[in-house]
Parts: sequence; structure tokens; C-alpha cells
Amino acid sequence: MDSTRVTEQPTSYERPEPGVTPADARGALLPASTPTHGPGMTSSSTPPSASASAAGPTGGPAAEHSQPGAGQDAEPDAHRPRPASEGIPHQPAGESGAPEAPGERDHRPDAPAGPASDGPAQNPPPQDRSVRLPEGLERRTGQVTAPGRPTPMRRDGDRLRFVGAATRRIARGIDLEEIVMGLCRATVPTFADTILVYLREPLPVGDERPTGPLVLRLRRSDRIPAARDTENGFVPAVPPEPSALDSVGAERCTVRPGSALAEVLRGVRPVFTDAPAARAALPELLGEQGGSAVPDGQRAILAPLRGRRRVIGAALFLRGPERTAFEADDLLVAAQLATHSALGIDKAVLYGREAYIADELQRTMLPENLPRCTGVRLASRYLPAAETARVGGDWYDAIPLPGSRVALVVGDVMGHSMTSAAIMGQLRTTAQTLAGLDLPPQEVLHHLDEQAQRLGADRMATCLYAVYDPVAHRITIANAGHPPPILLPLGGRAEVLRVPAGAPIGVGGVDFEAVELEAPAGATLLLYTDGLVESRLRDVWTGIDQLRDKLAATAQLTGPDHPPPLEALCDEVLDMLGPGDRDDDIALLAARFDGIAPSDVAYWFLEPEDAAPGRARRLARKALSRWGLEELTDSVELLVSEVVTNAVRYATRPVTLRLLRTDVLRCEVGDDVPQLPRLRQARATDEGGRGLYLVNRLARRWGATRLSTGKVVWFELNHGG
Repeated sequence: MDSTRVTEQPTSYERPEPGVTPADARGALLPASTPTHGPGMTSSSTPPSASASAAGPTGGPAAEHSQPGAGQDAEPDAHRPRPASEGIPHQPAGESGAPEAPGERDHRPDAPAGPASDGPAQNPPPQDRSVRLPEGLERRTGQVTAPGRPTPMRRDGDRLRFVGAATRRIARGIDLEEIVMGLCRATVPTFADTILVYLREPLPVGDERPTGPLVLRLRRSDRIPAARDTENGFVPAVPPEPSALDSVGAERCTVRPGSALAEVLRGVRPVFTDAPAARAALPELLGEQGGSAVPDGQRAILAPLRGRRRVIGAALFLRGPERTAFEADDLLVAAQLATHSALGIDKAVLYGREAYIADELQRTMLPENLPRCTGVRLASRYLPAAETARVGGDWYDAIPLPGSRVALVVGDVMGHSMTSAAIMGQLRTTAQTLAGLDLPPQEVLHHLDEQAQRLGADRMATCLYAVYDPVAHRITIANAGHPPPILLPLGGRAEVLRVPAGAPIGVGGVDFEAVELEAPAGATLLLYTDGLVESRLRDVWTGIDQLRDKLAATAQLTGPDHPPPLEALCDEVLDMLGPGDRDDDIALLAARFDGIAPSDVAYWFLEPEDAAPGRARRLARKALSRWGLEELTDSVELLVSEVVTNAVRYATRPVTLRLLRTDVLRCEVGDDVPQLPRLRQARATDEGGRGLYLVNRLARRWGATRLSTGKVVWFELNHGG
């Protein structure tokens, strides 16, 4: 049998095969029901004219699905099904277009009973594809078919082509739902009328051993639809009568050790449900009512789904009473479908776990919440490059510094891999540690460069490090090969800041330069990675210009006296991304400079002498009276006295005292001693050691930060002003 000219078409019921009446709800191959003869039909054969008249004067379903060239005067149909590309094609008698040998049909197992032709035996001419067949005449067998019944696969070639098309459809899925849906759509209605797919809950991942009992949950079921969808170009059909198959299926079942279902699953091979073990397993899988609704005989196949290491589920294939029962070779088809589906599900579970780990790794290396800093408001966004590449090297951070300052950091490690994410995490941790030492921005980048070289020769990254001082209304910025920040002043035009680019981190042997710029109140500073402004469709400077214009246009919406809200501004910035602009992950950090007014700051120098604590109490009392915060006088005097006493005890240079009035009252005491104080519990006989205990009990928050020139001890108190 020559099969070189066989083409594949989809097995899904959405695309009916050519030659099938659209009134058929299944859209599958039709079985033979009435014996006919080939060329040279007797008077008992149905003439083509009778079939055409039965279809109706305007061209019914038979005219709609006729072969090409069947009639030049045929009306074009507006609801013609889409052409098919995969599946089991209709084949003529000889499959390659050759005529059948005389008497060949009589010796086939599926040949219908009926009288032979009275005419002389002769070889009919080869069938022309352009010749229209009479209605109901099936090209593959040359028999008259009854509408509404899928034709069984009668040759091994049919099964091989079906298995090839079905496994390709299953293999195209990359996640669990796609693979299970591919199995259902490939099976119904070509192989079965109904399929039920049960999967283990939860599905084991890789080599991990499942704990607890084996629980199967109905993941998906598929049945021959009751009617076609007219919106998609299919003609509605008369809904079939309710079938017993509609009631088959239970949502969940627990497999008991040693039960009939456990034995069938342990056997791995598909079985007919008329076998004693399978028949006993059905009520456990489907429930008592579902088990009794399964058709008798070889009309159902139960196929365990076994992954690489263990059984992960089961699939139940069902055929209705109006359709030919399964054959022994159909067990091999079910085994192939179950094997490919189980391996695909294993692959999807592993892929899902890797994607989850990558996403968690990326998210945990980014700040979960931005800190609330004095004099500045913050907002951020992070977008991975794509669903299939969620791991990247972009990061952002905001680190509170002594003196109510804040460090703003954004960086980008080259590459998209777990290694890039790991290096990003190490560099971010290093930047946080260096920021805690209160080093200048250029020194921070220098130490990051050294750390990148220790991690490896090819560990490259870009980084921008900025320090904002809300009291001085100044910002100091150092850049290591990163795109420049954009400043959006209140009521002004967005400006790209002129910051020396410098070399990327990891090059080694280069110096970094810092610049100090004005940071007026109400201005917004935008830090970003190159994924926002650079793609295959545009270069980085074109993207920066577009970003600047986008910020300016957004600022005009709120007027010159009101800056745009930060969260809305971040969303507007991301809206500039087009379909081809997601080549890289994106990190975005926006800072709104509120600043601290000079009238809300009080600053003094105190000599390290015994009279310093008393002077500090008097100065603090005057400042609180000027601000109208007399209710805090007692608490502030007590805490200032304790902190200043600890400072002057060991200091050799003047001690600084600063009070800041914002939404809270903040007090900072600085000295030249690098050792940080520690809270401890004083014994009853100790004369000292209770100062920090009082601070810890009365203050809203407190802390100590080491500086390059010493340390700062600070505390905050709530006020109602």
C-alpha cells in the first residue's frame, strides 16, 4: 500500500474533514451504513441527483463540503470551515488513488454484506479529485455513510498517522494546561467520544517523594460538543439526545493501597474496562454512579499515566453505543497517548518549578518594600524581560543614611541567567554594606568594581549611585556606565542630567567621578535601566529622548504647581513600551524631593565637657518652644541629656546636635568615636547603663550609624503638630 502521498490534517473536532456534512456535530469520519458500488452502479444505487435534491434547492451541507471543482454553478458558502493541516485524511479505495481490484472489498473484514454487481467485472478509471461524489459516499471506503457517526480507524496506517499527529500536538505544549488540552483535543472525536484526565494532587516534582495518600483529581474532561459555533463559521446542528457519557466523571478520588484501582495503576498498561480488575476500579475512580454509566464491552479504555518515576494520573477513553467499539490495537494507541502525555506533564511540572524558583530568586533579591525616608517619597517598578526569561540582573534600592539622607541605587548585571541574578544579589548586598559606612558615591562604585573583579573576570555591570540630602537640597551622583538619570523640576522641562558615564563595574583600574547638583523641592528624579530606553527598534539615546518627552507630557497634565503622582508617573512611563521593546528586564526607581525647610532644622556644636548635657537641654527646649511642641519638652530633654552624656564621655572633638521637624521629631547626636553603643540590661548595683534603656522605651524609633568620621546616634518622637 503506497502511503507516500498521504497528508496529515488536524484531529480536533473544530475542523471537520472534507466531505462531512456540517450538520454532523462531531465533524469526524463517517462509517458505512448502506452498501453501494463503485463505477457501474446498479439501479439500486442512489443517483447523485437524488442526493442533491435531498440537500435542498439552495445547496445544503452536501454542496457546502463538496470536493473542489464539483460544480461551477455552486453558491459560495459564507460559513465554510477553515482548511485543515493535520490528522487522518480521507483516502480513496487504494489510498494512492488507484482503483480497487475486483472482489477486493468482499474479502475485507469491514466490507458490508450485500449483492454483488450484475455488470461485467472491469477496472474503473482512476478517481479524479475534482469529481464530486454523491452525498454520503465516503471516499476512503467507497461506502454510503450515515450522518452523525465517526468512522473507526480500520487500517494500521490510520492509527500511525493519528498517533503521529496527536503526539506532535501534545508535545507542542509547554505548560500543564496546554499538554492536557492537547491530549483532549487530539483524542475527541477521532479516537474517543469522551476523555477524562485525572492527575495526582499535588503533582510530584522531579525526584521528590510524594507524602500522604495518592489523590487523583479530575483535571480536564472533553466530550463531543452538542452544537457548532455559528460565530466561528460552523453551521448549528440538532443537539443529540442526552447520553450516559455525560454523567461520567467525579472531581476527586483517593486511591486506597491494595484496591482494584491501585492495582490497575500499578500495572501501567492500558486495559479495557470490561476486564474484572478495571470494572472493579471504575467505581473507585468515578464514583458509584459514574462507574455504572460506563458502556459495557470494549467501549472504554483506562490508561495509567506514568511519568519518569511514578504514576501521576490516569486517562479514561470512552466510546458511545452508536460507535464501533475499541479494538485490541487501540490499546497500543492509548498507551502511546498516555506515555507522551505523562512525559509532557513531567516536563511541564519541572519547567513550572524552575520558573517559580527563578521568579522567587529575582523577587527576593529586590526590595520588598521601599523605606520611608525623611524629605523624599519613593516609587518603583520591575518588569522581567518575558515569561520565559524571568531572571535578570537589574536591581534598584533605596538605603536610609545618617543625617536624614537617602542613597538611591539602580544597576544592571549583563546577561539573563541564574548566574546574573546571583551576581546582582551579591553586588546589591555589597552596595548596602558600603552605604552603611557612609562612603562617598565614587568610593562606593570603586569598591563595587573590586568586588565584581573578585567574582570573576567576565562579571560586568553598570550602576548609578546617588545620595540625596533633604536639608541641603543637594544630590551627589556617580555613574559607572549606566544611562543618565532624568530630573523633572516642578513646572519645568524634563532634563537629562550631565553625569560622567565612567566605565562599567568589573573593568578594573578606572576612577569614578561624582558631581553635586541642585535638587529643588517638588522635583522628581527618575533612575532606570537600559531595558526601558533601548531595544531592537531604537537606540538608547532615542529612547532617552522619548522618555524625557513622556515625562514632560505627563507633568503638563497636573499643571505647573502640582507634580504628578509618583505611582501614576511610573505607570505612564511603562506605557511607552511597544510590542518590540521588551528585549530586556526593566528596573525603575522614582524619587520625589520634598526636602526639609531651613526653618524646621536646628543645629548646634557642643564642646565635649561636663556642661554639654545641660546646654543641650536648654537649646532643645528653645527649639521646641519655637515650633510649638512644648508637649514633648520633658521627653526630649531627658533623652537628649542621656545621648549627649554618652557622647561627651569619650569624644575628643565637638559633638553635633541637630533637631529636625517633619512628620516626626528627629534628634541626631554625632561624635568622633566609631564604636557603636549597645543596649544592655543594667544590674541593680550599676550606677550607669540605663541611658539607652530609656531611649528604647520612650522613643518611637532609635538607632546608631557608623560614619567615616565617627558615628551618629538618633531617635524619633511622634508629635501632633
